[in-house]
Amino acid sequence: MDYEGYFKERLDALRGEGRYRVFADLERRCGSFPRAFDHRIGAEVTVWCSNDYLGMGQHPAVLAAMEETLRAVGAGAGGTRNISGNSHIHLLLERELADLHRREAALIFTSGYVANDAALSTLARELPRMAVFSDAFNHASMIAGIRNSRAEKHVFRHNDPADLARLLDRVAPDRPKLVCFESVYSMDGDISPIGELCDVADQFGAMTYLDEVHAVGLYGARGGGIAERDGVMHRPTVIQGTLGKAFGTIGGYVAASAALVDFLRSHAPGFIFTTSLPPALAAGALAAIRHLKGSQAERDRHQERAATLKRRLAEAGLPVISSASHIVPVIIGDATLCKAACDELLQRHRIYVQPINYPTVPRGTERLRLTPTPLHSDADMEALVAALSDVWARLTLRYAA
Repeated sequence: MDYEGYFKERLDALRGEGRYRVFADLERRCGSFPRAFDHRIGAEVTVWCSNDYLGMGQHPAVLAAMEETLRAVGAGAGGTRNISGNSHIHLLLERELADLHRREAALIFTSGYVANDAALSTLARELPRMAVFSDAFNHASMIAGIRNSRAEKHVFRHNDPADLARLLDRVAPDRPKLVCFESVYSMDGDISPIGELCDVADQFGAMTYLDEVHAVGLYGARGGGIAERDGVMHRPTVIQGTLGKAFGTIGGYVAASAALVDFLRSHAPGFIFTTSLPPALAAGALAAIRHLKGSQAERDRHQERAATLKRRLAEAGLPVISSASHIVPVIIGDATLCKAACDELLQRHRIYVQPINYPTVPRGTERLRLTPTPLHSDADMEALVAALSDVWARLTLRYAA
């Protein structure tokens, strides 16, 4: 077989469909966010698609904690958590996360993707005769974890408790069951009915696994997520989150009962055989969590910025999805045009947005996914809306109905 030829053929197909992914060559500059230097064009740009939702990646408390820990203990962790890579700062971070979600324990992983893959694959694989029920819009990391478990899988209609009940009713009552869903879905920005889904799961004796990666730090009185905001944080069996979005660093975690967390610690290959997070990163995440537990200012400003941007886009006639969260999707509906719009924004307006294409979203729903932060000013928004209006006219894109 011509291996290299096959690889090139597949890449050419992606290019032909307008789905070939081009990495930005950005240089974030501490203290200047949401500005960054784009080495492709040799100019400063305004970033409108960052998952550093609150700008905590440059917060003084986070930077100070990381610098202090880096100079105190060095760069790397020194190994896996089971051998020599466990440190006091890892334990402090896990205690803080358990407290954030009002759980007995938490376990940190090297990323949110790894947390979902490792936790879900382990739970679904190790419990005999497990049946897993997954929301149709679940993230790729959840789908990977479920698939890797090789457990029986059922997909219920997005955010539909009645369809979940219908599928659960088909499975023998004595079998273990796990219901998996997210709180905020990152492409449409819609929010799940956590309490109703937990009601259905409880009715059929199922565990529940809630992914809060796009909500932790951003919602709730202490940043515990949508479940905290809605008064149902005690309901899910497992809460999974990330340190790489609102908390501004990197890493993932799960929070649950002490026994369940210890079970994962003892059985999940994705945890056991991976070098642990560098202590400095753990220290930065710890500082971010502690700060956001006590400060509502960032969350209030973030919600105001998101609402303001949605209103201004709608007033300009742009096809924005009026989501219930901070996610601001603007629909284009064609992969090639989506890429062209992003190129125009970058080259002519010094605005960086990444196109969102299939398989991240269904074909025909290609979009720009805008993520306003507390650090985006009114002037930034005015410039973005004007730039989008210009691009829409130049490319003759569809306006809102």
